[in-house]
Amino acid sequence: MSGPMFYLAILAMLAVFAVLLAGLRNMMKQGDANVSNKLMQLRVFLQFVAVVIIVLIVYLARQGSSGAG
Repeated sequence: MSGPMFYLAILAMLAVFAVLLAGLRNMMKQGDANVSNKLMQLRVFLQFVAVVIIVLIVYLARQGSSGAG
């Protein structure tokens, strides 16, 4: 697995986790509903980015291993 891409995927997943916790914390504190909504929208976007990175890593790994066979 590609080193920099792996760390980019880890970073994206940690960002998703951080935004998820921030959104849940805001909802538990009975915070502003608009802030919770925006945080959850950001979480969905970051999840999309993380999935795209992971799919790209898998695609590149398969491309690299297909030439060796």
